[in-house]
Amino acid sequence: MYKYKTEKVYYLSEGVKIAALKYTPEKEGRCPAIVMAHGFGLTKEAYIDKFAERFAENGFVVILFDYRNLGESEGLPRQEVNPFMQIDDYKNSITFVSTQAEVDIEKIGIWGTSFSGGHVLVTAATDSRVKCVVSQVPTISGFTSGLRRMSAGQEHDRQENIKQDRLNRLQGREPMMKTIVGEASENPLYPMSDAEAYYTGALKLSPTFRNEVTLRTTEYTRMYEPGIYVSRISPVPVLFVVALNDEVTPTDLSMKAYEDALQPKGLITIPGGHFTPYLQYFDTASNAAVDWFSKYFLNTPID
Repeated sequence: MYKYKTEKVYYLSEGVKIAALKYTPEKEGRCPAIVMAHGFGLTKEAYIDKFAERFAENGFVVILFDYRNLGESEGLPRQEVNPFMQIDDYKNSITFVSTQAEVDIEKIGIWGTSFSGGHVLVTAATDSRVKCVVSQVPTISGFTSGLRRMSAGQEHDRQENIKQDRLNRLQGREPMMKTIVGEASENPLYPMSDAEAYYTGALKLSPTFRNEVTLRTTEYTRMYEPGIYVSRISPVPVLFVVALNDEVTPTDLSMKAYEDALQPKGLITIPGGHFTPYLQYFDTASNAAVDWFSKYFLNTPID
């Protein structure tokens, strides 16, 4: 295990200032690097900094960043989650890490989880600088996942609210907002009890996390289909980490995406629901990711 230092860094993504944590292991020579960010609406201090620490102590330079519009990064409107812009943030973070003296630019990997699990699939398929990828409990189809979480009545209400939101913005008003988790009366985006516990915990871990997104975010998520990219990732090695009872990013969609991916590929399954890789099965999920990156960047065989 390596000791490492952690520092706050800033760089631009399409002219917007991005805030990130840079982890640098204390080792000689240039290191492989991992670029990573959180899932839907979440910030860098909420749970996944533990993954970054695990990577750093195993010899990887890590850039863990907040997307534009979220956390400590700049950008407007605040709390808007646009997957297409977030993929640009991944790519611009790769550019930034490529400029770091400690980094071997031929060994840059990306890690994503949940919503960003989809981002890394798209990024790996469209950016030749990516040499290895880990996609944990990934979003595969925003359209299908969104429909499964809503009744027909709720979907009708969402569409009516979107009409009003677009009219409001045409008239110069602030965007309408949507609660991520909360009471059933609030009609939150994630009505599951495990989601409420997880996001409530994020409020305690991250001072910049807010339990809301713009309503327009739901339009973007329904347009987002990372699954169509999985067959284009090869020959970049991709590891899928899938929870077996996932209701947020449904298990069957992730397993189908794994089947569609070409070699080299790997699959690790974890018991329980969507949030178990961060909590109960953190060691399993993080060790699998370390092993995958180490196999391709450090020539370390997987047991």
